[in-house]
Amino acid sequence: MVACDKERLILDVSWMRKRILRLSKNAGINGSHVGGSLSMVEILTVLYSILKRDTSVLEERDRFILSKGHGALALYCILEQKGLLSPEETETFESNGTAFYAHAKRNVEKGLEFSGGSLSLGISFAVGVALACRAKGIKNHIYVLVGDGECDEGHLWEAVMSAANFKLDNLTVIVDYNGLQSDGFTENIMNLSSLAQKFKSFGFHTTEVDGHSIEQLYEVFNSAFSSSPCAIIARTVKGKGVSFMENERMWHHGILTDKLYEQAVSEIK
Repeated sequence: MVACDKERLILDVSWMRKRILRLSKNAGINGSHVGGSLSMVEILTVLYSILKRDTSVLEERDRFILSKGHGALALYCILEQKGLLSPEETETFESNGTAFYAHAKRNVEKGLEFSGGSLSLGISFAVGVALACRAKGIKNHIYVLVGDGECDEGHLWEAVMSAANFKLDNLTVIVDYNGLQSDGFTENIMNLSSLAQKFKSFGFHTTEVDGHSIEQLYEVFNSAFSSSPCAIIARTVKGKGVSFMENERMWHHGILTDKLYEQAVSEIK
């Protein structure tokens, strides 16, 4: 295992947050799902530092599937950082005629594995992809990111049950557990207090981590493989890094004015 280049990843995290804010401001009155994108930054940064995409056969690549479809802004930014999208492409985010809007459209060549939209469909898709790759003898790994609010959906638990039933050891589910969804705090809407135990009871190898800790994420992504599907419960903060956004429901989807943008960027360390 290559050692974690923490200093490089810290710089990448800072760049990601600033880029998310820039594209969110550019979206103007369309606004963006900025809060939930900021909570995913360390998860995506660390995951994409180990994700296997550089392979002579495209089909053998690792797959990242964003089931939490409204986090597409963060996905566009990590794909730009990795050279799969150009700055010119991401700068069109949410503008008229763009191919890069609030929920991603599938484009495998550009790293977009799934057309996001209705919550919980992405994890169902990921289970199917994991089954297909195993049937073809492809030695890769499928990662799927879901939101904690998404865990209210029945489809998600059907997919989780299927993954355990088929012993999909090539599948890892990451939960962005930021405690907020569009209608309020998850514990007030559908209490998920025993989320780790739920995944364990379905037969998943389950780990809880600080979703903003580069070290913890790096360790778990490099040790999560087992003879069963894996679940990583990543405790995060919605709007992480921006004081007026952190743990504020209104920033599930919000509009950044020039003044708010300047304040937000000034707070990114």
